[in-house]
Amino acid sequence: MPAEQDISLLFNLINSFVPLTQQDKEHLIPHLSYRNVKKGDYWLAEGEKEQQVGFILEGSMRHFYLHDGEEKTTYFYFQNNLVSSYFSALTGTPSKLSIQAMSNCRLISFPYKMLVLMYELSPKWERFGRKLAEYLVIGLEERMVELLVLSPEERYNRLFNSNKKKILERMPQHLIANYLGITPVSLSRIRKRAGTKK
Repeated sequence: MPAEQDISLLFNLINSFVPLTQQDKEHLIPHLSYRNVKKGDYWLAEGEKEQQVGFILEGSMRHFYLHDGEEKTTYFYFQNNLVSSYFSALTGTPSKLSIQAMSNCRLISFPYKMLVLMYELSPKWERFGRKLAEYLVIGLEERMVELLVLSPEERYNRLFNSNKKKILERMPQHLIANYLGITPVSLSRIRKRAGTKK
């Protein structure tokens, strides 16, 4: 069973979507456990079926797709983030993406099937599920707009001025470039131009 202070961090995040009663929390607490993922190892590899939801206590991860032998980074996870291949968990199909630890990670995890069960046990848990799905859909649409509509420089500036700035602070340049859909050389040029403007 995870320590009380770590469980509180998880529920602080969940409460930002919907406030839970103590009774609501008690549905989940017995199913929480710690999981450690070493740097370079995978929370989930492409082709595996997602069965867990994780909450990052320490460390960072990224998720990426492999296309024609080339990695396409689409998201980063940091401390106090939930992590899972949501589509795989929802559909029960093998994941098309991989989630890899970028540093040693310590997480709280619980079975996705318990989350689904709690939708039936409590209206608040069901509301959390809806809010979480809405949050993911909004994030997906924002990401598509960035890649399909914005120029590389606009994508960089949006990232620089967003609440995702820790990507720039904590990720290596080649992965930032990969996330932005550009080469490291192009990223270096954009950064120089941005520096000149300042």
